[in-house]
Amino acid sequence: MRVRSLTLAAAGAALLAPVTLPALAHQQQSIEREGAVTAAELLAKVRGCVRVSEGLFRSDADAPAVIPVCGLDGAVYWKADMDIDCDGRPSTRCNRTTDPWFQPTTSYQQSDGRYLSAADLPFVVLPAPSSVWDYRKHGITGGSVAAVVHGDRVQYAVVGDNGPQNIIGEASYATAEGLGIRPDPRTGGVTSGVTYIVFENTKVTPIEDHKAAVEQGEALAREFVRS
Repeated sequence: MRVRSLTLAAAGAALLAPVTLPALAHQQQSIEREGAVTAAELLAKVRGCVRVSEGLFRSDADAPAVIPVCGLDGAVYWKADMDIDCDGRPSTRCNRTTDPWFQPTTSYQQSDGRYLSAADLPFVVLPAPSSVWDYRKHGITGGSVAAVVHGDRVQYAVVGDNGPQNIIGEASYATAEGLGIRPDPRTGGVTSGVTYIVFENTKVTPIEDHKAAVEQGEALAREFVRS
């Protein structure tokens, strides 16, 4: 079930922004190879769970609340499904035609004031702060660095949007694509097997700089698995 994101920013009209071919080429190159820290190393580090959330989350609106947010060595993490967030700046892949739940806004904006592009920027979606869990208490905000693991792939991303307070397990079209997960907002995603690791007190500036997210993510992941 695709879960519609709940942006904290006010919904408004958004212009269809052109994306240059060089930007797309750079984006694909960044996604294909994300560094030397392996998925196996990261997964070995997060085998257990010291729960930092007050309660448990659902993977979808009709699923049981069984997912904790865990904490370890300067990071929080959870293991869930992946729903596809196609919100933000419209593109040929993310718009009202391709995504019946499409919203033209994201909780955070680029340095130029435009909303993020889910089709081009790898980002993760966090539950809006609540009594169940408030990510802000861990030094996490828009632009915080994340490592998302599925199978033998690692995709570095940033925190870019917020969703419902009681649901966890969602990431942008570009994140799914980088992990080899079908990114279609209607029929894509996976029902389980995705690990999300968000590093505390980190921030990519500007938030849309994916190359910087990869560089920071690789260094943070290396320190994380060695600590």
